[in-house]
Amino acid sequence: MFAIPLRDNAELRVLEPWYAEEFFTHLERARTHIAPWVGATFVASDLDGAREVLQRYADGQAVDRQRIYGIWLDGTLVGGTMFVSFNAASGVCEVGCWLEPAAEGHGLITQVVRLMIDWAFRVRGLSRAEWRTLPDNVRSVNVAKRLGMSLDGVLRQYSPAGEGRRKDQQYWSVLADEWPGAA
Repeated sequence: MFAIPLRDNAELRVLEPWYAEEFFTHLERARTHIAPWVGATFVASDLDGAREVLQRYADGQAVDRQRIYGIWLDGTLVGGTMFVSFNAASGVCEVGCWLEPAAEGHGLITQVVRLMIDWAFRVRGLSRAEWRTLPDNVRSVNVAKRLGMSLDGVLRQYSPAGEGRRKDQQYWSVLADEWPGAA
């Protein structure tokens, strides 16, 4: 098993397609909590959809464009993080995350995203890590702040929110020369 220990009862693993059943079970627990914050194609509605999500990321990792990792707490998949996009040629990646309510408040997302950004800068030599969130996603905004990211701006009415409404999206980033110890 390839895993990175986060603490005594938590670890980070690559979330591969063979985890589809566990991933789908996790999504069922987390669905209503994460649905407002993540893309509709991520929150699979059945086991085949869950497998497709994980396969899409596995295919993206094979060509160095995406990666997805699960967070296990006390042996249960409770959330994860991903490189939504990863472009070594341009030196830019976007990091995303999700977590079910039972796992919130343990600092897991901040810890894992810090590891990911550190790897992107130190090992892969990227220049910029991005974080996109809805302005009212307070937990996500706080993660960006704890990671020392700067708010680059807000894209107003960026995407449909249903019933004829649209939602804004914030863009946060941190640069390699701002990252502790990466310069």
